[in-house]
Amino acid sequence: MDWFWPEGFYALAMLAAFALGVFALSLPVAIAMCGSAVIGAALAGFGLPLRHLVEGMFGYIDTILIIATAMIFMNAVQSIGLMDAVAAWIIRRFRRSPFPLACGVMFLIMLPGMLTGSSTACCLTTGALVAPVLMKLGVPSEKTAAFIALGAVLGMVAPPINIPVMIIGGGIDMPYVGFAVPLLIATVPVALLVIAILALPHLRRNSAADPELERELERELARMEEVPLTARLFLPFVVLIVLMLGEQTLPGVFPSLGMPLQFLLASASAFLAGRRWNALESATDAVRDAIPVLGILMGVGMFVQIMTLTGVRGFVVVSALAIPSWLLYVSIATTIPAFGAISSFGAASVLGVPFILALLSRDQILVATGLALISGLGDLVPPTALAGIFAAQVTGVKNYFAVLKHCLIPSLAIALWGIAVILLANPLAALLR
Repeated sequence: MDWFWPEGFYALAMLAAFALGVFALSLPVAIAMCGSAVIGAALAGFGLPLRHLVEGMFGYIDTILIIATAMIFMNAVQSIGLMDAVAAWIIRRFRRSPFPLACGVMFLIMLPGMLTGSSTACCLTTGALVAPVLMKLGVPSEKTAAFIALGAVLGMVAPPINIPVMIIGGGIDMPYVGFAVPLLIATVPVALLVIAILALPHLRRNSAADPELERELERELARMEEVPLTARLFLPFVVLIVLMLGEQTLPGVFPSLGMPLQFLLASASAFLAGRRWNALESATDAVRDAIPVLGILMGVGMFVQIMTLTGVRGFVVVSALAIPSWLLYVSIATTIPAFGAISSFGAASVLGVPFILALLSRDQILVATGLALISGLGDLVPPTALAGIFAAQVTGVKNYFAVLKHCLIPSLAIALWGIAVILLANPLAALLR
């Protein structure tokens, strides 16, 4: 049934329905996106299109499986004590060397996001692990939370797993190949900037801590070193690296297992790491922690499917193509993080795809990298601000706006660097070839 309302009306109606669900009714983001998709379809005269809703729900099934199995892998390596032991070793080794210490802690924070594509995983795992140590080393709690939140955002952007890039690539039929170096170019410089702004001044100032803090730190390190750091503990990571590199370097010889199976096999190898752990309990906890992110992906899939059905997605694409070039980059730097307050994954799908189509004259891998970096900022934009809220939670900061205040300047730098990556896409691509 055709209605006289233009596609822009349906877009506004779906966004209004979503905002009502999240802010007025306090519904989970996934449920609110599902409800807004249903309302959009009904307003456009399609009734309740179950086929499209189900298709959309499973539109990101590959990404959902990757996140779920990657979370199981991270819980497995935590259960055998690897993350605690590595963190304690880094702190003891570089206790009097602030810059290497800050870099090591930043890498630990980013690691779960690099493997799962989720900033929440960073905050709740290694973020919670290093938070008390950073505060005992002299970094204020609010800046510790900001450091963890920004590290979590950069972790979800860094390789090997980047979900926004996968979503953008799925929208334009671009395979997830050749992104490792571009994603490192996008994340490493701003990670160093975050270290310099938030952590390094305090670590230098407190390199000789008072005796009481030293005793507290020693107790914390002793707890983390309950499992000795041995080569055997690294077995799950060795298996994962072999499986991933083998498929890429020897495609004709090495079996193509797919990333979900690679993560599960690497998780199973943790049984040989020398420490007993409850696999069922670990896997259950991992999936429970991942459910909010998985639900958002299902909601995003339904939302995008109905946008396509009603013509809203085409309207957004045409509108993006019609933006003057000087205004296009301003729109990218502002609208993507703003929409990311709803969902950074949704921003990548709803806005990332139209923007990459508007920039077809530039190298698509580098453009998608820049867009993914900017979309990650959505996890710092209130009211959802997942990275900021969870980072505040693990550091004991009651008002997460106090955390976001310290994220403001680094976030601006991240947005500008993302735009720079897009502007320099062709020269950078020529250097990388």
